[in-house]
Amino acid sequence: MKKTIFLFLTICASALTYVSCSKDEVANQTDTTAVGASVAIDAANEMDINTGLLVTNTGATAKPAAGTCATITVTTPTGQSYPKVFLVDYGTAGCVDNQLTRKGKLKITLSGPIINTGSKLTIERIDYSINGIKLEGTIEYTNTTTVATVPQWSRKVTNGKFTDLQGRVYTNSGSHTVKQTAGVDTPYVLEDNVYEMTEGTHTVTTEKGATLTLTVQETLVKKYSCLYVSKGKLKIEGGFLKGVIDYGNGDCDSNFTYTHESGVSYNLSM
Repeated sequence: MKKTIFLFLTICASALTYVSCSKDEVANQTDTTAVGASVAIDAANEMDINTGLLVTNTGATAKPAAGTCATITVTTPTGQSYPKVFLVDYGTAGCVDNQLTRKGKLKITLSGPIINTGSKLTIERIDYSINGIKLEGTIEYTNTTTVATVPQWSRKVTNGKFTDLQGRVYTNSGSHTVKQTAGVDTPYVLEDNVYEMTEGTHTVTTEKGATLTLTVQETLVKKYSCLYVSKGKLKIEGGFLKGVIDYGNGDCDSNFTYTHESGVSYNLSM
Protein backbone atom coordinates (compact mmCIF):
# COMPACT_ATOMS: atom_id res chain seq x y z
CA MET A 1 0.00 0.00 0.00
CA LYS A 2 1.36 3.43 -0.93
CA LYS A 3 0.13 6.73 0.44
CA THR A 4 1.27 10.16 -0.67
CA ILE A 5 2.28 13.21 1.33
CA PHE A 6 3.52 16.44 -0.22
CA LEU A 7 6.28 17.82 1.97
CA PHE A 8 7.28 21.36 1.13
CA LEU A 9 10.48 22.25 2.97
CA THR A 10 11.03 25.92 3.59
CA ILE A 11 14.52 25.49 2.23
CA CYS A 12 12.90 25.58 -1.21
CA ALA A 13 9.42 27.00 -0.56
CA SER A 14 7.56 29.31 1.75
CA ALA A 15 6.67 27.05 4.69
CA LEU A 16 7.29 23.68 6.29
CA THR A 17 3.91 22.12 5.64
CA TYR A 18 2.59 18.57 5.74
CA VAL A 19 -0.62 17.64 3.93
CA SER A 20 -2.08 14.16 4.51
CA CYS A 21 -5.39 12.43 3.89
CA SER A 22 -6.04 11.51 7.50
CA LYS A 23 -4.49 11.48 10.96
CA ASP A 24 -3.95 7.76 10.71
CA GLU A 25 -1.52 8.21 7.84
CA VAL A 26 0.99 9.95 10.06
CA ALA A 27 0.92 8.52 13.56
CA ASN A 28 3.38 10.93 15.10
CA GLN A 29 3.56 14.54 13.87
CA THR A 30 6.71 15.33 15.86
CA ASP A 31 8.60 12.43 14.30
CA THR A 32 7.32 13.33 10.84
CA THR A 33 8.43 16.93 11.09
CA ALA A 34 11.84 15.69 12.25
CA VAL A 35 12.16 13.70 9.02
CA GLY A 36 11.40 16.81 7.00
CA ALA A 37 13.81 18.87 9.06
CA SER A 38 16.58 16.27 8.70
CA VAL A 39 16.29 16.23 4.90
CA ALA A 40 16.26 20.04 4.82
CA ILE A 41 19.30 20.17 7.12
CA ASP A 42 21.23 17.85 4.81
CA ALA A 43 20.21 19.91 1.78
CA ALA A 44 21.31 23.15 3.48
CA ASN A 45 24.65 21.63 4.50
CA GLU A 46 25.29 20.52 0.92
CA MET A 47 24.35 23.97 -0.41
CA ASP A 48 26.72 25.69 2.00
CA ILE A 49 29.56 23.30 1.14
CA ASN A 50 28.94 24.00 -2.55
CA THR A 51 29.14 27.71 -1.76
CA GLY A 52 32.40 27.14 0.11
CA LEU A 53 33.89 25.23 -2.81
CA LEU A 54 32.70 27.90 -5.23
CA VAL A 55 34.11 30.95 -3.49
CA THR A 56 37.42 29.29 -2.55
CA ASN A 57 37.98 27.87 -6.02
CA THR A 58 40.86 30.20 -6.82
CA GLY A 59 42.89 28.06 -9.23
CA ALA A 60 44.30 29.78 -12.29
CA THR A 61 41.83 27.95 -14.52
CA ALA A 62 38.87 28.20 -12.19
CA LYS A 63 35.48 27.99 -13.88
CA PRO A 64 32.84 28.33 -11.17
CA ALA A 65 29.52 26.64 -11.86
CA ALA A 66 27.63 29.87 -11.15
CA GLY A 67 28.07 33.24 -9.56
CA THR A 68 26.77 34.28 -6.19
CA CYS A 69 24.76 37.35 -5.25
CA ALA A 70 26.76 37.82 -2.04
CA THR A 71 29.55 40.31 -1.43
CA ILE A 72 32.78 38.40 -0.84
CA THR A 73 35.87 39.67 0.94
CA VAL A 74 39.09 37.68 1.38
CA THR A 75 41.73 38.13 4.07
CA THR A 76 44.93 36.29 5.04
CA PRO A 77 45.23 36.73 8.84
CA THR A 78 48.86 35.58 9.06
CA GLY A 79 50.07 37.41 5.97
CA GLN A 80 50.83 34.06 4.31
CA SER A 81 49.00 32.42 1.42
CA TYR A 82 47.05 30.32 3.92
CA PRO A 83 44.90 30.30 5.90
CA LYS A 84 42.49 32.36 3.84
CA VAL A 85 39.24 33.69 5.29
CA PHE A 86 36.33 34.36 2.94
CA LEU A 87 33.42 36.38 4.30
CA VAL A 88 30.36 35.72 2.16
CA ASP A 89 27.83 38.46 2.98
CA TYR A 90 24.27 38.14 1.68
CA GLY A 91 23.19 41.25 3.58
CA THR A 92 20.47 41.75 6.17
CA ALA A 93 17.82 42.13 3.47
CA GLY A 94 19.12 39.08 1.66
CA CYS A 95 19.58 38.27 -2.01
CA VAL A 96 18.53 35.44 -4.31
CA ASP A 97 20.77 32.59 -5.49
CA ASN A 98 19.17 29.77 -7.52
CA GLN A 99 15.68 30.90 -6.44
CA LEU A 100 16.68 30.74 -2.76
CA THR A 101 16.80 33.87 -0.61
CA ARG A 102 19.83 33.87 1.66
CA LYS A 103 20.47 36.37 4.43
CA GLY A 104 23.37 36.90 6.80
CA LYS A 105 26.94 35.70 6.43
CA LEU A 106 29.06 32.62 5.92
CA LYS A 107 32.60 32.81 7.28
CA ILE A 108 34.67 30.31 5.33
CA THR A 109 38.22 29.50 6.43
CA LEU A 110 40.48 27.51 4.12
CA SER A 111 43.66 26.09 5.68
CA GLY A 112 45.19 25.12 2.32
CA PRO A 113 44.17 24.10 -1.22
CA ILE A 114 41.12 21.87 -0.73
CA ILE A 115 42.53 19.36 -3.25
CA ASN A 116 45.49 18.71 -0.90
CA THR A 117 45.32 15.99 1.74
CA GLY A 118 44.96 17.52 5.19
CA SER A 119 43.43 20.81 4.03
CA LYS A 120 40.28 21.89 5.85
CA LEU A 121 37.35 24.05 4.76
CA THR A 122 35.47 25.42 7.79
CA ILE A 123 32.09 27.10 7.36
CA GLU A 124 30.60 29.18 10.18
CA ARG A 125 27.08 30.60 9.93
CA ILE A 126 26.51 34.14 11.22
CA ASP A 127 22.88 35.38 11.52
CA TYR A 128 22.29 33.20 8.48
CA SER A 129 19.07 31.95 6.90
CA ILE A 130 17.76 30.35 3.71
CA ASN A 131 14.19 31.21 2.71
CA GLY A 132 13.48 32.31 6.27
CA ILE A 133 14.86 29.19 7.95
CA LYS A 134 17.55 30.12 10.46
CA LEU A 135 20.65 27.94 10.31
CA GLU A 136 23.41 27.83 12.90
CA GLY A 137 26.49 25.73 13.54
CA THR A 138 29.81 24.86 11.94
CA ILE A 139 30.68 22.54 9.05
CA GLU A 140 34.21 21.13 8.76
CA TYR A 141 35.13 19.64 5.39
CA THR A 142 38.57 18.00 5.63
CA ASN A 143 40.54 16.36 2.81
CA THR A 144 41.39 12.80 3.94
CA THR A 145 42.56 11.46 0.57
CA THR A 146 44.94 8.50 0.62
CA VAL A 147 44.65 7.49 -3.06
CA ALA A 148 45.15 10.42 -5.45
CA THR A 149 42.68 9.10 -8.02
CA VAL A 150 39.90 8.88 -5.41
CA PRO A 151 39.70 12.20 -3.52
CA GLN A 152 38.02 11.85 -0.15
CA TRP A 153 36.78 14.20 2.56
CA SER A 154 35.22 13.96 5.99
CA ARG A 155 32.21 16.19 6.66
CA LYS A 156 31.51 17.04 10.28
CA VAL A 157 28.67 19.21 11.58
CA THR A 158 28.80 20.57 15.13
CA ASN A 159 26.38 22.74 17.13
CA GLY A 160 23.88 22.59 14.30
CA LYS A 161 20.56 24.32 14.86
CA PHE A 162 17.65 24.62 12.44
CA THR A 163 14.72 26.95 13.23
CA ASP A 164 11.75 26.77 10.87
CA LEU A 165 9.16 29.44 10.13
CA GLN A 166 6.90 28.14 12.88
CA GLY A 167 9.71 28.64 15.40
CA ARG A 168 10.34 24.91 15.86
CA VAL A 169 13.96 24.21 16.73
CA TYR A 170 15.96 21.14 15.71
CA THR A 171 19.50 20.63 16.93
CA ASN A 172 21.74 18.42 14.84
CA SER A 173 25.22 16.96 14.53
CA GLY A 174 26.96 14.22 12.60
CA SER A 175 29.87 13.10 10.46
CA HIS A 176 30.14 11.49 7.03
CA THR A 177 32.72 10.25 4.56
CA VAL A 178 32.52 11.77 1.07
CA LYS A 179 34.35 10.52 -2.04
CA GLN A 180 34.61 12.19 -5.44
CA THR A 181 33.82 9.78 -8.25
CA ALA A 182 33.74 12.10 -11.28
CA GLY A 183 35.49 15.32 -12.29
CA VAL A 184 38.79 14.34 -10.67
CA ASP A 185 40.79 15.21 -13.79
CA THR A 186 39.45 18.78 -13.79
CA PRO A 187 40.10 19.94 -10.19
CA TYR A 188 39.20 23.58 -10.85
CA VAL A 189 36.00 22.84 -12.78
CA LEU A 190 33.09 22.12 -10.44
CA GLU A 191 30.25 21.41 -12.87
CA ASP A 192 31.33 17.85 -13.65
CA ASN A 193 31.97 16.79 -10.04
CA VAL A 194 30.02 13.87 -8.57
CA TYR A 195 30.30 12.94 -4.89
CA GLU A 196 29.35 9.77 -3.04
CA MET A 197 28.60 9.72 0.68
CA THR A 198 29.64 6.19 1.53
CA GLU A 199 29.10 6.12 5.28
CA GLY A 200 28.07 8.27 8.19
CA THR A 201 25.39 9.13 10.72
CA HIS A 202 23.67 12.28 11.88
CA THR A 203 21.14 12.95 14.60
CA VAL A 204 18.32 15.45 14.75
CA THR A 205 16.70 16.33 18.08
CA THR A 206 13.43 18.25 18.40
CA GLU A 207 12.80 20.88 21.04
CA LYS A 208 10.61 18.29 22.80
CA GLY A 209 13.57 15.95 23.12
CA ALA A 210 12.64 13.40 20.45
CA THR A 211 15.73 12.18 18.60
CA LEU A 212 16.00 10.85 15.08
CA THR A 213 19.12 9.03 13.87
CA LEU A 214 19.84 8.79 10.14
CA THR A 215 22.53 6.40 8.90
CA VAL A 216 23.77 5.85 5.36
CA GLN A 217 22.42 2.45 4.31
CA GLU A 218 23.23 2.65 0.61
CA THR A 219 25.77 5.11 -0.81
CA LEU A 220 24.25 8.55 -1.43
CA VAL A 221 25.09 10.20 -4.75
CA LYS A 222 25.25 14.00 -5.03
CA LYS A 223 26.10 15.81 -8.27
CA TYR A 224 27.56 19.30 -7.84
CA SER A 225 25.19 20.50 -10.57
CA CYS A 226 22.12 19.26 -8.63
CA LEU A 227 20.67 20.86 -5.53
CA TYR A 228 19.69 17.55 -4.01
CA VAL A 229 20.95 14.02 -3.43
CA SER A 230 19.78 11.98 -6.43
CA LYS A 231 20.43 8.39 -5.40
CA GLY A 232 20.96 6.22 -2.31
CA LYS A 233 19.25 5.30 0.94
CA LEU A 234 19.21 6.45 4.56
CA LYS A 235 18.06 4.30 7.47
CA ILE A 236 15.89 6.17 9.98
CA GLU A 237 15.39 5.23 13.62
CA GLY A 238 13.61 7.22 16.29
CA GLY A 239 10.28 7.03 18.07
CA PHE A 240 7.50 5.91 15.74
CA LEU A 241 9.74 6.13 12.70
CA LYS A 242 11.74 3.08 11.70
CA GLY A 243 12.32 2.82 8.00
CA VAL A 244 14.27 3.99 4.98
CA ILE A 245 14.49 7.16 2.90
CA ASP A 246 15.14 6.35 -0.78
CA TYR A 247 16.39 9.22 -2.97
CA GLY A 248 15.73 7.42 -6.25
CA ASN A 249 17.81 6.22 -9.19
CA GLY A 250 19.90 9.24 -10.10
CA ASP A 251 17.40 11.78 -11.42
CA CYS A 252 18.25 15.38 -10.63
CA ASP A 253 14.99 16.17 -8.83
CA SER A 254 13.66 16.86 -5.34
CA ASN A 255 11.67 13.64 -4.91
CA PHE A 256 12.27 10.92 -2.34
CA THR A 257 10.35 8.11 -0.66
CA TYR A 258 10.04 7.10 2.98
CA THR A 259 9.15 3.43 3.56
CA HIS A 260 8.15 2.44 7.08
CA GLU A 261 9.19 -0.95 8.46
CA SER A 262 5.57 -2.04 8.11
CA GLY A 263 5.89 -1.70 4.35
CA VAL A 264 3.82 1.48 3.99
CA SER A 265 5.50 4.04 1.70
CA TYR A 266 5.15 7.81 1.48
CA ASN A 267 6.16 9.79 -1.63
CA LEU A 268 7.64 13.13 -0.61
CA SER A 269 9.08 16.14 -2.36
CA MET A 270 11.23 19.02 -1.18
